Parts: sequence; structure tokens; C-alpha cells
Amino acid sequence: MINNFKSTFRWWLHPGLGLKRWLLPLLIGIIILGLGVGLFLRDLYGAAVYPPLLRLLLLQMLPRWIRAMIFCAIGVALTGYSIYQLNKTVLAAFLPDQASASYVAERVYRHRQRRRGGPKLVVIGGGTGLSVLLSGLKHHTENITAIVTVADDGGSSGKLRRELGVLPPGDFRNCIAALADDEALTTQLFQYRFRSGQGLEGHSFGNLFITVMASIAGSFENALYESGRVLNIRGRILPSTLENVTLFAELIEGSQTRKVQGESAIPEAKLPIDRVYFEPDEPLAFPPALQAILNADVIIAGPGSLYTSVIPNLLVREISTAIEASDATKIYICNVATQPGETDHYSVDDHVQVIERHTSFEGYYHKKSLFEFVLVNNNQKQAIPADMNLQAILPEQPDQAQYKLIKVDVVDEQSPWRHDPIKLANQLMRWYKNYKPSV
Repeated sequence: MINNFKSTFRWWLHPGLGLKRWLLPLLIGIIILGLGVGLFLRDLYGAAVYPPLLRLLLLQMLPRWIRAMIFCAIGVALTGYSIYQLNKTVLAAFLPDQASASYVAERVYRHRQRRRGGPKLVVIGGGTGLSVLLSGLKHHTENITAIVTVADDGGSSGKLRRELGVLPPGDFRNCIAALADDEALTTQLFQYRFRSGQGLEGHSFGNLFITVMASIAGSFENALYESGRVLNIRGRILPSTLENVTLFAELIEGSQTRKVQGESAIPEAKLPIDRVYFEPDEPLAFPPALQAILNADVIIAGPGSLYTSVIPNLLVREISTAIEASDATKIYICNVATQPGETDHYSVDDHVQVIERHTSFEGYYHKKSLFEFVLVNNNQKQAIPADMNLQAILPEQPDQAQYKLIKVDVVDEQSPWRHDPIKLANQLMRWYKNYKPSV
């Protein structure tokens, strides 16, 4: 009982909660009110003749200073208890059953920490890797901008793209679910896939929701904004471009190269990738995405499929040049393991060199590595099952590398080929907090 009280009391007085700053005005207000009432009653209380019972209740047999202390104590107790019960009644409509006082204090503290802002984060990618990172980062700040590829052409997204001419909503759906306030329920709803029904089979509810919202809101970008507002997401989600681009790849097949069309077809070919590119080429960047990059404190690319999630954003020339021009800290998050059909047998440096090659456009070359830091997992304790045909990516780099490695434990110990979203976000924010003073 005593330990629970101490824990609750500690949370309510925790720095940054924003509670203590209002305790003093409350106390001053009560004192002023008490003085006003006291001045009004002073003469009446001192001059009137009271019946014996009322004299007993008013404690007139005691010295005045003792009576003052007793009345103050009773007043403070009644005020505090009334405020507590009033807040409890109001908050009951918004809190889960059996929520304790320490739970409420912790929720208020976390909310204020996120609202306080923190660094302006821009996260670039697509697929499940981006949503994994976002689901962890949202616990630290709401100052997040996700820039998402529009190259997806498989599954439900591909059907909607071909039939209705909308940008593929799949990766955006995953990001909305990851950033939603009630992630579990929104994820369950947005990822629900219809298993029957003419025209509905194979589609996810989230894709249909965004597509319908685009029709109602008048554009895809407005649909993302309105969807985020309706679902109270912690951050914002932007496409890297609004143009209808198709991702192509040149694959190495023996001594020849083979051209493959479509983001979903590239890893299915199971051949080494020489390069990927857009048709039509030179798509224009979405202006708010450029503005977010130029105003960012931290720019993060990945994790996710190198050729089909990360690089498609960087193929938009204005995105890459804005990243280089930005004064932000730039970090590439390398995958925990290789990806079949895309990065078989790749090292950390292979990932970085592929990014450099795809962002060194004709007539334009980087003066230095586009991403000055590369975050890589250094926990190799859990072995990846041999039948998955994956290799763990080791935290190694050549001596002449122009980037610096951030070696941290970010692996999901239950699925050692993936990132743990909480560990990844915690390590990333902890590293930036320690690095920031030296910048």
C-alpha cells in the first residue's frame, strides 16, 4: 500500500508532467478566496453570541491559532479530495477500466513528452520496414514525417492502381496503422482483407478506405491528411511524388541483363539486381516532402527492402538532392538480415554503395556519403533458421568508408531476421540525444 502510494506520488510530481506549475496558482487562489471569506466573517464570528453546541462545533474553547490550523487542514483535505473525485469522474469517460492514479499520471507525462516535440524526424521508405520503425518512434515524439514510395504495384494496391488510377495505398495504409493512437484496433481494421465477394476479394479495408477518401477529399494527398486526422495519427504521411511511376529493374542473368517491370516482380525473379529506375524518369517530388526534408533535424532511410522500398524514394532526384542539402543528421538503417531476391549475400557496405550508385545522377555526384551514419544490429546471439535462406548482416565496414557505423542491439529476439520496433526507436533516439551536443 505504502509502495503503491509512493509510486503514484512520484509519477504525479515527475518533471515534465506540467502539474506542479499549476499547484502554486491553485494554492494562491484558495488562499485569496479564504482571506476574502475570512474578512467577511471576521466581525460576525468574533462578536456574535453562539449557543453552546455551536460554540463546540466552532471550537471556540481553543486558542485561535489552533482553530486556524484545524480549519486549514480540513479545508485542504476537502479541496484535494473534491478535485480528485471531479477529475476521476471526468477522466472515467476516456480511460480504461481499473486505471490507477499512477497510470493516469504516466499517460499524461508520455503525452506531454510527445507533444513537446523533440527533434523533427523525417523517415523515408515503404513496406513493412517503415511501419515497424514508425510504430516505435511514435512513443517518443509526434514530430514525425513519413515519406513513402509510390512504386507498389502488387496485390490490392496494384488492382486499385490499375482499375481506378489512384496511387497505390498499401504502404500508406501500413504507416497510418503504425502511427494511429490505438494501433492495435486500427491495424486490425486497416489490415482486414476481404476473403469473398465479387470485386472485394483480396482487397484490404484500409486500401479501400484511403481510395474512397481520395474521391471524397479530391486528391490522394488530401486523403492521407484527412485519414490521419480521423484516426488521430501521431505524425504525418506524405508521398515522395504524386506522379504515376513504374519501377523497372535490370537483372543480371549470366552474361546478359534482363529487364523486369513492376515493383512486385523484381524480387520474384530471384536474380541479382544491377539497377532499378523509373519510367517515366525524372518524376517531380511532392513539395511538402521536400520542405520536410529541408527543415528536418534527423533524416532516416529504412529499414525495408533496399531496391523496392528505400531506393524508389531516392530515385526522385529532388528528394536525394534535398537530403544532401539539408543540415539534418542523416542515418540509414540497415536491415538485420539479407532479403531473398534483392540483397542476397549483401554486406552493410554493399547496401550503402547501392544507395550511392542510384543517387549519383548524370551530371551530379555526391561530395560525400549521402547518409553519414549507418545503424546496424550488433546482436548476433539468436541464429536465423537455416531453412529461411537468410544471412545476418554483420556490423562491419571497410577502412576507407565515408560513413560511420552505429552498432546497437535492435533485433527482435523472437524473429531474429527483423527489427524490434521498440528497441530500434529507443536506440535511435538515445543515440541522437547523446550525439546532438557534439554536432
